[in-house]
Amino acid sequence: MDGIEVHGVVEPGYEPVRAAFAGNFARRGDRGAAVAVYRHGRRVVDLWGGTAAPDGGGPWREETAQTVRSATKGVAAACLLLLHQRGQLDLDAPVGAYWPEFKARGKERVTVRDVLAHRAGVPALDEPLTPEQALDGVSGPRAVAAQQPLFTPGREHGYHAQTFSWLTGELVLRASGRTIGRFTAEEITRPLGLDLWIGLPDDRAGQVGAIADVAPPEPAVSGVLRSRPKRSVHDAYADPGSLTRRAFAAITPLPDENDPAYRAGELAASGGIATARSLARFYAALVGEVDGGPRLFAPATVTAARTPESDGPDRVLVVSTLFGLGYMLHGPAAPMLGPGSFGHPGRGGTLAFADPSSGTGFGYVTNGMQRNVTADLRAQALVRALRECIR
Repeated sequence: MDGIEVHGVVEPGYEPVRAAFAGNFARRGDRGAAVAVYRHGRRVVDLWGGTAAPDGGGPWREETAQTVRSATKGVAAACLLLLHQRGQLDLDAPVGAYWPEFKARGKERVTVRDVLAHRAGVPALDEPLTPEQALDGVSGPRAVAAQQPLFTPGREHGYHAQTFSWLTGELVLRASGRTIGRFTAEEITRPLGLDLWIGLPDDRAGQVGAIADVAPPEPAVSGVLRSRPKRSVHDAYADPGSLTRRAFAAITPLPDENDPAYRAGELAASGGIATARSLARFYAALVGEVDGGPRLFAPATVTAARTPESDGPDRVLVVSTLFGLGYMLHGPAAPMLGPGSFGHPGRGGTLAFADPSSGTGFGYVTNGMQRNVTADLRAQALVRALRECIR
């Protein structure tokens, strides 16, 4: 998309981020997107452009929000860590201490820490849920509780792409008496003044644009080198019986992510909705005060969140991944600003993270979902530009 008009502001010194953002439309296939950056509690980048839906549908406006897929996991993790910080949830207690039904079929020793570190052993379901079951608040937790582990819990790790919704949601419910959507609204969204939801309220439906899968630009057009996935990764995604395919197909058929019912559901692994500004502000608030507002994480909680918990071959993603407590950590599978950065991408493009050493909160959202799980080319162009600005 040549000649796209970029709206918003950047403070002096952050012009490379604006240039990279414009380049995403011109060379990397963006249709509609936004990016925001906070430094030391102050917004220094706030940009948006394109259309509210990949095929048109009006302009992307300052307040446009989008479904952010797995970037929701970073918000879900914050809910559990806030409960831990308040003494309401013990990370090293068995999940069954809060949720007795979960102890079935060899899961007695799975801890809350294992859930956050993707070591619970239940990334897939023997019987996938329908979209309606996935959203009813009962079928998901019941299915996860009844599921036999698919690898040794606590010893191996594998990305819980969809089941993370019911694991974290049920733990929040059992520990606090509130659904994860309500907890997010009351403890995160309202105190910080965010446009961020796990379960979209009816009166905000008009604020949300549509998302769609789009083909990435050809290398000759994009001007960047695109690497092919390793054969083992390709085979894992192509094989219907692989743990990879089964994990992503825990909801079958794939739900319509633009359906109002899906947006209103409280799927903490994949159904969150946010603006880029709110994601950046959220992560900034994890590591410091924001515009005089509350800081969410105590220093000890920040340290816990970004301390490596699971490192090495991922039984689901079939590459080496590095997880802290619910967050992906900076590394080859999920590049961020540098060592110490923690956050979460969303499959197809979204990326949000905090970098405590530089006091940075970053958020990028897009409506054109390209074929990737992590390390999206557009997000990485923005991260590289930001890295230049804060050296």
